[in-house]
Amino acid sequence: MAEDKIEKFEMRIPPGVAGQTIAYVMENYDLEVKQSDMGPVFQGDFNKLEDARDYIVKALNDRIQELEKNKDNIKED
Repeated sequence: MAEDKIEKFEMRIPPGVAGQTIAYVMENYDLEVKQSDMGPVFQGDFNKLEDARDYIVKALNDRIQELEKNKDNIKED
């Protein structure tokens, strides 16, 4: 009986991703975080990594928009 080997892929976690986002991705996309020579990476199924990448990009863009909005609301003395 041959054992099916599941191939795992890696995706580098970009700088600036919040710990809360990393935890969400690990839990909801069933990925692991491993330390590599290039820094922390998500490891898992290719399709799940693609979905996680889309979520991370959206989360980063939402955060940038939030910061931009807050910057516009700051009054200078």
